[in-house]
Amino acid sequence: MPAKPPIFHTLGCRLNAYETEAMKALSDQAGLDNAVVVNTCAVTAEAVRKARQEIRKLRRDNPEAKIIVTGCAAQTEPETFRAMDEVDLVIGNTEKMKPETWAGIAGDFIGQTEKVMVDDIMSVTETAGHLIDGFGTRSRAYVQVQNGCDHRCTFCIIPYGRGNSRSVPAGVVVDQIKRLVDRGYNEVVLTGVDLTSWGADLPSQPRLGDLVMRILKLVPDLPRLRISSIDSIEADDNLMQAIATEPRLMPHLHLSLQPGDDLILKRMARRHLRDDAIRFCEEARRLRPDMTFGADIIAGFPTETEAHFENSLKLVTECDLTWLHVFPYSKRDGTPAARIPNQVNGAVIKDRAARLRAAGERQVATHLSAQVGRMHRVLLENPHMGRTEQFTEVTFRDPQREGQIVEALIAGVDGTRLTV
Repeated sequence: MPAKPPIFHTLGCRLNAYETEAMKALSDQAGLDNAVVVNTCAVTAEAVRKARQEIRKLRRDNPEAKIIVTGCAAQTEPETFRAMDEVDLVIGNTEKMKPETWAGIAGDFIGQTEKVMVDDIMSVTETAGHLIDGFGTRSRAYVQVQNGCDHRCTFCIIPYGRGNSRSVPAGVVVDQIKRLVDRGYNEVVLTGVDLTSWGADLPSQPRLGDLVMRILKLVPDLPRLRISSIDSIEADDNLMQAIATEPRLMPHLHLSLQPGDDLILKRMARRHLRDDAIRFCEEARRLRPDMTFGADIIAGFPTETEAHFENSLKLVTECDLTWLHVFPYSKRDGTPAARIPNQVNGAVIKDRAARLRAAGERQVATHLSAQVGRMHRVLLENPHMGRTEQFTEVTFRDPQREGQIVEALIAGVDGTRLTV
């Protein structure tokens, strides 16, 4: 059959999208063709079900291609995908980042080796260097500085898909960001699985705030530095100092909060209480009055009563959250939470998630209306859309130059976007 370039299909988080870009480069170097690569997510049982559904569809659409399955679901449930007739090869999260894996696939070793190539992720001690290659729009690059997680929240399967926490050394990160700035990027986003654990495995055990301060000092030409999801209980003194004193650190933090009730937080094995979250948000906003917050919030964890849920709902306004990512709890085999009695009814979970989303929509509307008449520095992602420092989308009627940062007077609101 004629050679066709490989097709990549990504499910799940930003980090998966990041790693798909790395796999594209590796497969291109290897000369891979006539293949479909599915990078799966394992965060919920529903995510695995969708992965299997997508694989069947991709097989129907590409009957002659090799189907290669990788990602977190492949790492945690390799036998699930081995059993699928549509799948030719299953590779783990470590294997997918190795050039030799893709060289072997391009060399047509499928059928000449085991169908499953998944090693023990817990034995991995380093984050592969090529994972910190930036990608994104022409205006914004994402730089992975950390992988894996040492915590064992009772609802979460991700440590078994990603392994233990590993950090990219600060000097390597700084050099990469310098190269990105030289290539014209005006914003860099630091990303990882458990970003605030960065440095714990490095000599002298630096903290995320140390990395942020070092980047801002050693890359003075970087206009905007943004950090992705953090665990607020792990925020260190230097990170708070950077929030207070560094205008190039963007005033937008996405917080891993989960529920807003202390008992449910304890049953999840989280390390913070609701007052810790409220106190952090108050302090961050005191240090940086224009700070906005996003947050991950789970609805319907086992044993959650209406009173417990109301505490989560109240947390949205008590922390003055703006951008919510609401997760309806989904029972995940292999996690301690799946064995907890008193699982919440699915219809109740759906209703609570909808109420959280409605609360989030009200928060967004309040935030947007408060910006009308204000000046904002907007980074253009395309000729007609950019984002403020708080990560709010802004639309432009007249085309702008992609990648530039412009001063814009906000004239109005259109749905969930500001307008100029």
